Amino acid sequence: MASTGSDLRIQGDDNLQSMLVGTVMRKIKSRTWKKQRYFKLQDDCMTIWYKSKKAGNTHSTFSVSDVEAIREGHQSEILLSIADEFPADRCFTLVFRGRRGNLDLVAESAEEAQSWIKGIRKLIENLENMGEREKLDQWIGDWFKKADKDNDGRMNFKEVRDLLKMMNVDMNEHHAHRLFTMADKSQSGTLEDEEFVLFYKMLTQREDVLRIFQEYSADGQKLSQRDLEDFLREEQLEVDDTQEHAKQLIERYEPSDTAKLLNAMTFDGFLIYLGSAEGSIFNPQRKGVFQDMRQPLCHYFISSSHNTYLMEDQLRGHSSVEGYIRALSRGCRCVEIDCWDGANGEPIVYHGHTFTSKILFKDVVNAIGNYAFKVSEYPVIMSIENHCSIEQQRVMAQHLNLILGDKLLKTTLDGKAPIRLPSPEDLKGKILLKAKKIGGLEESVNGIAEESLTGEVSDEDEAAEIDEDNLHRESVRHRVKRSRQRLSKELSDCVVYCKSVHFISFKHSRMHSKFYEVTSFTESKARKHLREAGAEFVHHNSRQLTRVYPTGFRTDSSNFNPQEMWNTGCQIVALNFQTAGEGMDLNDGLFNQNGCCGYVLKPSFMREGEKRFDPETPQKLDDYQPVVLTIQVISGQQLPKVNIKEDSIVDPMVRVEIHGVPMDQAKQETRYIENNGFNPIWYDTLRFTIHTPELALVRFVVEDYDKTSKNDFVGQYTLPLSCMQQGYRHIHLLSKDGTSIPPSSLFVHIRITNVE
Repeated sequence: MASTGSDLRIQGDDNLQSMLVGTVMRKIKSRTWKKQRYFKLQDDCMTIWYKSKKAGNTHSTFSVSDVEAIREGHQSEILLSIADEFPADRCFTLVFRGRRGNLDLVAESAEEAQSWIKGIRKLIENLENMGEREKLDQWIGDWFKKADKDNDGRMNFKEVRDLLKMMNVDMNEHHAHRLFTMADKSQSGTLEDEEFVLFYKMLTQREDVLRIFQEYSADGQKLSQRDLEDFLREEQLEVDDTQEHAKQLIERYEPSDTAKLLNAMTFDGFLIYLGSAEGSIFNPQRKGVFQDMRQPLCHYFISSSHNTYLMEDQLRGHSSVEGYIRALSRGCRCVEIDCWDGANGEPIVYHGHTFTSKILFKDVVNAIGNYAFKVSEYPVIMSIENHCSIEQQRVMAQHLNLILGDKLLKTTLDGKAPIRLPSPEDLKGKILLKAKKIGGLEESVNGIAEESLTGEVSDEDEAAEIDEDNLHRESVRHRVKRSRQRLSKELSDCVVYCKSVHFISFKHSRMHSKFYEVTSFTESKARKHLREAGAEFVHHNSRQLTRVYPTGFRTDSSNFNPQEMWNTGCQIVALNFQTAGEGMDLNDGLFNQNGCCGYVLKPSFMREGEKRFDPETPQKLDDYQPVVLTIQVISGQQLPKVNIKEDSIVDPMVRVEIHGVPMDQAKQETRYIENNGFNPIWYDTLRFTIHTPELALVRFVVEDYDKTSKNDFVGQYTLPLSCMQQGYRHIHLLSKDGTSIPPSSLFVHIRITNVE
């Protein structure tokens, strides 16, 4: 079994040596909760173990693979709150994947802090550089340690049987014992690590892949380069230089040097290739930025967050700058800030008229300034919902100018009155404010603007939204009162290309609206418009930006289906990033392409006003070309256990969902396989006709079938149809949180054909 420790050359690495010995550090949860814990890197160099210094056996562990990033110094709200007590060079924060909370730590010295920071970074880097085979060996090793209850480095048959249950497989005991005996080369009645690897390989023999391998192998033993070329051309539908690609695949994935010398690929190499990024369902060529980034801002879907400051629900949830850091780190390019008057003349951010906690506006601006361009260089839009007095609006403007400096866009790009929105490329490294503005862009450029203006400060207040949906009259009074608020010139001057305006009608917009004006709708208002005037809505969005946000009734911060809004070309479809589920799966699926930069170019028929695309009747488009998507769901691999009961095994079934224009909304399911989450086999074929393939997202969902109650979620993966590779492909499943759960996958065969 691969030894990660030796790979890392631990002997020569002082930081890792120090981590293996262990260190006492303070775990910080708040200004008052600061407790000493003993932290130690386990011998597998993958697990960090920690426990209280007090007596007792309670301890916790986490895997290095769960750590997304390390922040040095006072880079979390909690560590900032104790900055006067502990210097920055002793502090660091471990940020975990998904929605798990951070771990804030203070070391006894700056040297110890650096030792852990550098050590963990090295371990993360090592993980990222691991090949597919090493990752699998690592995973097998983890299971071996879990099952080896007496830690003697060997497992008897009872331990192996328990392990199979843990690994989600309900295997015939006689068959399992036969494999155990075959793997027990030393005939000791136990398996040591190498023997366990052999047992695992027999257990996971991929008959489904072997069948394909033998179909293309001339001698049944290996794929010659020509055999591999045939496979790439006929099954994977590759048209470019297959000869060169076959050579590269052998070089990259073939573990046998002998086979490499023969320019051939063994079954092991074939399996590793199919499990790699190149063999996955997502086309690697669509991973980087590949789209034209020089079109006007309104021609892109923009990854957008609602109530970005919230970590939980919008009634009693915790407000935190961490919400902004996490959203920006996920490629979000439009964040929301609800501003209210605070104590000591300092504006605050929270969900007004609720019990959510409050944070300082200047801390939010600081976080945005620090994290705006860490994962994407394209512009960030700050959507301001302004409830502040003139005095505190001036303070807001001061903070924006002082903290953001040159990053804040204060004037048009060339100093002249433009005729259209600039592009993401033009605005690289810039932060734009979306808010109310005194007068128009033309007046600003020519230097004519009044000192202040009476008018609505915001049309996005939750009470106003409830009023718009004709639910109660209290908000009418609230709105009238608010409309008398004045807008400070200083804050107005910070708004350039995103002036918030109230929507009157599509006809009014067509005749009077300026390209830099942004309208905002609740999901229910947007739905009403798309039902009544879908083509008008699409046309409107080809010229200017629209923001759609969840209705105020979603007090649990749940999400609507964003696809409906993308179907009409709405660019800023704001979701609660803190809430896992279908809405965020679709958002992640759409924005996982184009370098995860937060901008995805809309199809041409949504950018050209004269096309008059209507999502309700896509067949009326001149270049209408529906396709048939055929998916054969072949098998599943190592699906995670979802039920905590020890003897429970998953009964997996797969649902494929198409999300697109109304005609394309569809879902189909495979059968369920009883008691096998380890290597279920289906060979079930699902077919879909897709009328607007350019807008379609495909979501694969694996569930644990239950005939008496609701199925349990096992894993999912969502991607745009346009990014799908054809042929035999693995789908690497994600958890409910959107994080990877290796080595869980589905194996499928994909075909996309034009409808004749």
